[in-house]
Amino acid sequence: MTGFNKSDANMVRTAWELSAGMLSFVVALALGWWFGRVLDTWFGTAPWLTWLFTGLGFVAGVLNVYRTLNKTLAEVRRPKPPDRA
Repeated sequence: MTGFNKSDANMVRTAWELSAGMLSFVVALALGWWFGRVLDTWFGTAPWLTWLFTGLGFVAGVLNVYRTLNKTLAEVRRPKPPDRA
């Protein structure tokens, strides 16, 4: 049986970072929708603020995913130091 090697750890870390980026997208979208709904009930402006803040949440989520992907791809593309025996 083989052990858990470094490339497996890198793959798991990359998958974790990407899933966290996607989760942040969903959370940003949900928070934008929720905040818009709350403001619409306070000000009686339904559905305008819901649409506005859902759109802002979407943009924030896309930016989070973009930053996560850039960070992850930069780490993957970084040259690896040679292994020492």
